[in-house]
Amino acid sequence: MKKKIIYSAALCLISWGFSACNRDLLTPIPQTLVADVSAFSTVSRVNTQLLSLYGALKDGNVYGGRYVIYGDIRGEDFINETNNLVTGSDVWAENPTNSATAVSNLWNYGYLAINKCNIFLDGMAAGGTTVVGADLGKQYIAEAKLIRGLVYYSLLQFYARPYADGNGNNPGLPLRLTGIKGAGQSDLARSTVAEVYAQVIKDLNEAEADLPSKYTAASDNVTRAHKNTAIALKTRVYLSMQNYANVITEANKIVSATAPFSSPSNVANALQPDITTVFTNYTTSESIFSMPMTSTTGDYPGTQNQLAYYFSPTTANGGVGNGEFSLNPNGIIANPDWKATDKRRSFIKQSGTTTVKNWLVKYKAPSPYTDYVPVIRYAEVLLNLAEAKVRSTNTVDAQAVALLNAVRNRSDASTTFTADSFAASTDLINAILTERRIEFLGEGLRNNDLMRLLQTIPAKGTAQSKAPSDNGYIWPISASELALNKLATDN
Repeated sequence: MKKKIIYSAALCLISWGFSACNRDLLTPIPQTLVADVSAFSTVSRVNTQLLSLYGALKDGNVYGGRYVIYGDIRGEDFINETNNLVTGSDVWAENPTNSATAVSNLWNYGYLAINKCNIFLDGMAAGGTTVVGADLGKQYIAEAKLIRGLVYYSLLQFYARPYADGNGNNPGLPLRLTGIKGAGQSDLARSTVAEVYAQVIKDLNEAEADLPSKYTAASDNVTRAHKNTAIALKTRVYLSMQNYANVITEANKIVSATAPFSSPSNVANALQPDITTVFTNYTTSESIFSMPMTSTTGDYPGTQNQLAYYFSPTTANGGVGNGEFSLNPNGIIANPDWKATDKRRSFIKQSGTTTVKNWLVKYKAPSPYTDYVPVIRYAEVLLNLAEAKVRSTNTVDAQAVALLNAVRNRSDASTTFTADSFAASTDLINAILTERRIEFLGEGLRNNDLMRLLQTIPAKGTAQSKAPSDNGYIWPISASELALNKLATDN
């Protein structure tokens, strides 16, 4: 099954293509080798179309690279080195326009993935489930819903006000739940942030119910959705909604009450003893969901989309990338609580003598850049639960301290926190947030954390800070959407 997912650049009904003469990017004309009437006519065709949804999710403009990259370079831990608008210098400087590469492509390819999910769900309802059988049909529908929910959540983090601003009552996204197969179907007003989040939770809840508990192959347990995938993603979504009670409810399904923490059911998700293993062996039990890459043409992120291309220095400086973004010397790497002996320091490489720069080398595969892209790891679930426990009780919660220790100790055995380490609950929260910045550096979570807490995006290098009340705190709506959708409004 692993190869089927990886090689899912399927030429089928829902594998739409873009062309220079087609301006309606949200209602693209199908480039198809399988006619609409027969696209769901066999088990093989249905399976191929399902796997193509994963292919859309792992596109270089979405979770194959750029979504993750933008989530980090918006924050304060990286410095832009190339001033290249194509590779996100405007994202880093907090001033992208409606027609900017980042704004347009993330929106267009995100909605392309959503549309593929919608067309697939429509096809399953029209007969696909009959073809593959009720049980497999439920699973396939669940996988499509999980992918759709994940993309909607991800787009909210850039194009809509945080949930905490007005309890979700601000404009969110156009909530498209049926497939677009032709022109003239673009007009749709933006639903509220709360309405889009509600759909995300609905998709993930329904996905959890019908996804398998586990797969036989370890690779499928990382590259394909299962029950723990939906549960883990719900902890992220509820954390962004500041719904801490539900973070706890969901996390408790897959986190044991005491250390060593692991999932008591479904896939046996748990921390790896050595953090570096997670980024060399991509299919360990810590990786709940990742985007697989291979060296097969068309099955890697593509030009200027890859994580290592952005974060790793050039070969002249001992790396495999283009040196687009170095690490901010005043960012998280300067934090004195991140000790020199911490194994996660091995992800940092220095270059230069006169002018010393630091680089993130968490992703090491050279061109064509075949590192798996992490979507969510078990470490995040543990820290999501820890934060939710503290915020919901307003105490120095003992389990939260133990969860924090689990993540810190596996990389820094010299540091063990106790309840006495924190004078107040706010101190423990700050320690958890710091741990998140260290643990998930280069994994795309920094923007999510800043947004959900309505925090100012700090200044870095020549880029000024961006307060929640400032223009540009969230991105403008894509110019292509505004041109095609007469009911859409800009931010």
